[in-house]
Amino acid sequence: MKHTFFITIISAALVLTASSCKKEFLGQADPNAVTVADYFTSENDVLTAVNGAYQSLRSNAGMAEGSGLYTEERSDNTGRNDNQSNAGEPFQFNDFSLLPSNTYLQNHWNALYKIINAANFALAGADIIKFNDPDLKSQYSAEAKFVRALAYFDLVRKWGAVALVTKPVSSIDEAMQKNTRVSVDSIYAQIVNDLTDAADSKLPDLQPVSGKGRASRAAANALLGKVYLTMASALSSTKRADNLQSALHYLTASYNMRTFGTLNEIPYADVFDVDKKTTCPELLFQIEYKQGDKDYSSSIAASNQAKGETTNSLKPGTGSGGNVKLDLIKDYESGDLRKDFSVKFAKDPTVNDWYITKFRDKSALAGTSGYGGNDWILLRYADVILLLAEVNMDLGNNEAAIAFLDQVRDRAGLQNYKEAIKNPAYAARYPTLKLAILHERRVELAFENQRLYDLLRDFTPEQFVAYIHAKDQADYGLAKISNCGTKDYYYPIPFKDNNLNPEGMYQNPGY
Repeated sequence: MKHTFFITIISAALVLTASSCKKEFLGQADPNAVTVADYFTSENDVLTAVNGAYQSLRSNAGMAEGSGLYTEERSDNTGRNDNQSNAGEPFQFNDFSLLPSNTYLQNHWNALYKIINAANFALAGADIIKFNDPDLKSQYSAEAKFVRALAYFDLVRKWGAVALVTKPVSSIDEAMQKNTRVSVDSIYAQIVNDLTDAADSKLPDLQPVSGKGRASRAAANALLGKVYLTMASALSSTKRADNLQSALHYLTASYNMRTFGTLNEIPYADVFDVDKKTTCPELLFQIEYKQGDKDYSSSIAASNQAKGETTNSLKPGTGSGGNVKLDLIKDYESGDLRKDFSVKFAKDPTVNDWYITKFRDKSALAGTSGYGGNDWILLRYADVILLLAEVNMDLGNNEAAIAFLDQVRDRAGLQNYKEAIKNPAYAARYPTLKLAILHERRVELAFENQRLYDLLRDFTPEQFVAYIHAKDQADYGLAKISNCGTKDYYYPIPFKDNNLNPEGMYQNPGY
């Protein structure tokens, strides 16, 4: 059958089989068959469903640690030089030759909607059950809305107008009615509503150690600030000033909830240290992985390790590892402490290239199987600080913007901005404060799936194409820079969904 959308939605609607409240958070099972009315009988059932929404984030086809194909490889940070494996479909993302029929594209779309419907299922349950403590209902609903907003924010930035589904879908007819794109403004309105509710909820400002991997008010405020900053670029210019002020408000609220002074109090390596992932004060929201567990461990350290190298994992590397573009390597300034931690050159003659070393776990528990304990970080304070630099710059508050920018540069062991801009080489590469902030976000957040969204937020489609075309093909690898066109600002709607409803799920221009 061609009904991909409703298969995705209905399968995702059945979020959990009946499971004990004592079942471990990471081990929540995906469902086979259960309806909202039949499943929810207690407050604990709602908690189990919320845990299922978090569990849905762990799909590498969606937003988890293995999702770099859809973000980093679509940007100028990484990208494979193999155009043959898996029918060449992964290569299409970085080569700007992406086809609507690409099965990885379809899987990504499906995974994001499964996250959304898992959250919808939990929210429906919260509405059914009578809670003894209204604050507990608010907390569970806020967590589910935060997860739903995360997925919709990914969708709207990658595809533009998409289908808006806010209730569990349990029939083909219902799914068919939802298989229609709504405006970008409508999607952002839903994201803002969800995150505003989460930011104003009874969630803790920051989660304690026991709550790591769950949403907090600081995380909701940070994400909402990023959403408003994106809206300032994505929506009509008449709303730009209001969106920028809202971005400043929510980013500042998140920043003021931090438990440290300035960023240089936290060593860069500590942010990614598996032994400090529950205590590092920079982390705002992460997807949890369990070290040493075959089913729930992280594989990112071992997957990124190149043949002949031992930096990341005790598991021997067999291939090129996490490929890094020379274009990014050249963007690191001399003396940047982040470079030696984040990347390394693999000398094995079958590799002879740079690979990612940012995510490491050489513990005995991870072992030679590579069952690592790295959590996947979706939000951290360096991101918030650089967003504060960006929004202050957009509002004309350059001194405040530079102060935030310098916080990040100071930790990296670099000159402050006003000194750096006196350097002719720095000034030539980053002649504006906007480009300096974009550069800083690139090297600070490399391989954390932020780069593509930064480019889309900072540039119009025409500017995005010009920026990519200005790069040196020799630094970009086998993928062709010349393929990039304005159509590549968005992904194509997956073929099966477009084919099911060509008018309602219309294709993006150029595909």
